[in-house]
Amino acid sequence: MGSASGRQAAMPFIMVTVLLDMMSIGIIAPVLPKLIGSFMQSGASTSMGYGAAQAAFAIAQFFSAPVLGALSDRYGRRPILLLGLLGMGINFFVTALATEFWMLLAVRMMGGAVCANIAVANAYVADISKPEDRAKNYGLLGAMFGLGFIMGPVMGGLLGEHDLHWPFFLAGALCLLNCVYGCFVLPESLPQDKRREFRLASANPFTALARLRELKGVETLMWIMGLSILAQFCLHTSWFLYTEFKFGWTPRDNGLSLLAVGGMAVLVQGGLLRQFQKHFALHKLVIVGLISSTIAFALYGAVPVGWMIFVVVVANVFGYMVQPGLQSLVANAVDPTRQGESMGAVSSINSVAAVLGPVLGTPLLAAVSHYPQGDWRVGAPFYLCAAIQGVAAIIGVRYFTQQRNLPAVDLKVKST
Repeated sequence: MGSASGRQAAMPFIMVTVLLDMMSIGIIAPVLPKLIGSFMQSGASTSMGYGAAQAAFAIAQFFSAPVLGALSDRYGRRPILLLGLLGMGINFFVTALATEFWMLLAVRMMGGAVCANIAVANAYVADISKPEDRAKNYGLLGAMFGLGFIMGPVMGGLLGEHDLHWPFFLAGALCLLNCVYGCFVLPESLPQDKRREFRLASANPFTALARLRELKGVETLMWIMGLSILAQFCLHTSWFLYTEFKFGWTPRDNGLSLLAVGGMAVLVQGGLLRQFQKHFALHKLVIVGLISSTIAFALYGAVPVGWMIFVVVVANVFGYMVQPGLQSLVANAVDPTRQGESMGAVSSINSVAAVLGPVLGTPLLAAVSHYPQGDWRVGAPFYLCAAIQGVAAIIGVRYFTQQRNLPAVDLKVKST
């Protein structure tokens, strides 16, 4: 895998793995709030229950992701990815069969404990990518996320119109199919000479986060990334119920909205990002993206009718460049032997944001759920998202304008 041809061969494999993984997650996205609502008595209680289910998954992942990331540094990326896919498949099947809300919470926690697919996939891409290619490859990975969210939510929304449980069975089947695919064709990305001994004491989430402070420049980047991800999770945990409360949307409508988001992610991260990098420094694209998404979040909450959501989704072009850009900047600052550990720590930050997102967003949504459809106050969670993203933008502007010696690879990718 150290050769250029090996790197080129591995990228399509991990892209297919991530595509199938995100399809399975996307399939359940429009219907999970409805399934939780079937156990609840009101819109406010559904908001709180949905937030609790999201937080349960994130809390388990917070503690497990650094361990799984460090294990991938010791035993390779492939077995940890396969473990996550198998665990998620079982998780989806059991979720479909849950008859009580507490059962659903327990299953969500189990799923979070075994799944570190995103962190390990990021480490996999770091293994097989040259530093100057990382932003492009993270963009391709982001495009697979988007493509998964093009196909998955539409399928889940249409199936959910007939039966809320069918999407979970389909998602579980896709995960198991992905696991079988990985067993036969997914190559290992981490050579033996770059593996590290596993130490449980160094793989807890707090140690992993603290060690990022040892990497020059990464601490501030992680603050920017953490705030941006927190804003995203506030949006994610509020989106489906918000659109139902404000516009009367169904799972099908929400599936179509994620189709639009996924399409833009594929367009920008799979193609436009690379083109823009030929002419602009990566950190400048990140800054513009943070500002653009701050405005977009505020507009999501303010628009009075549903079709305007799609206009904002399309207009927020630079917002889709933020995450792959930040991931590339962080990956280029990390030693090759510690990519799994560092990406596990990044996943722990994701999980912290995934816990705080529901804690901040869903109670706020529950408090405004009684307002009539179209009322601007129902968008309160999105105004919070805009404020958080705005803080990330301010920190980003100050940080990057103070830098004088950024690596050339982070500033601009030469045209080829």
